[in-house]
Amino acid sequence: MKIVVCVKQVPGSNDAKIDPETKRIVREGIKAVTNPFDTYAVEEAVRIKEKIGGEVVVLTMGPPRADIVLREGISVGADKAVLLSDRAFGGSDTWATSYALAKAIEKIGGVDLVICGKQAIDGDTAQVGPGIAAQLGWPQATYVMEVPRLSEDSIDVKRMHEDGWDLCRIALPAVLTVVKDINQPRIPTLRGRLAAQKIGIPTWTAADIGADSALIGLNGSPTRVVKTNPPPAREKASMKLDGTPADSARKLVHELRLRSLV
Repeated sequence: MKIVVCVKQVPGSNDAKIDPETKRIVREGIKAVTNPFDTYAVEEAVRIKEKIGGEVVVLTMGPPRADIVLREGISVGADKAVLLSDRAFGGSDTWATSYALAKAIEKIGGVDLVICGKQAIDGDTAQVGPGIAAQLGWPQATYVMEVPRLSEDSIDVKRMHEDGWDLCRIALPAVLTVVKDINQPRIPTLRGRLAAQKIGIPTWTAADIGADSALIGLNGSPTRVVKTNPPPAREKASMKLDGTPADSARKLVHELRLRSLV
């Protein structure tokens, strides 16, 4: 079983700034971390490998420093890693990103399963995982909270939704996006960290994966960010309510109604 896990490096701060010209997040000078939802994807892939055998490859697209998130994946049990890094990828929206990742998955070859976190915390679109499935023409299951069964040609998944969950069986190869309920990511061991620092990580460019230059980067992205504004600051004033519990409850409801919160 060959599993590819797509991970992303995201800003590790709430103080990220928006470039007024490009409308993109300014990542320079900001601490970067692995997208939290992707850590559950890596963990699930490693657990599957431990149960039935196989190989786990972590894949990301980003600047050269994004190899950090790949080494984190290696440190907790992934076997190999691939970095997509090319200025031609700059400005890619979710469609162009999905296209590039799908081309890389095709180049890796022999892939049975692709696992992604349900979404990235910097964009919150939850579009890249399904986009990869669409580009590859593979079946997909989103918001997966459990993998009860896996065979050579199909996989059973429990999918979370608003009314509970449903159980689906889909043919392999397939793409999954997982939620944090699926597992508890392990902490890397010292041996794992040392191995991650020593492993060689290949860097692939757009030419290496045979990507069409018209379908990547800003020019290959069908969506445009027209305007971006930070959310309004929250009111930090506090209020003390005196009186009996009933009186305090009435005062609280009154204040909430004045602020259109109820």
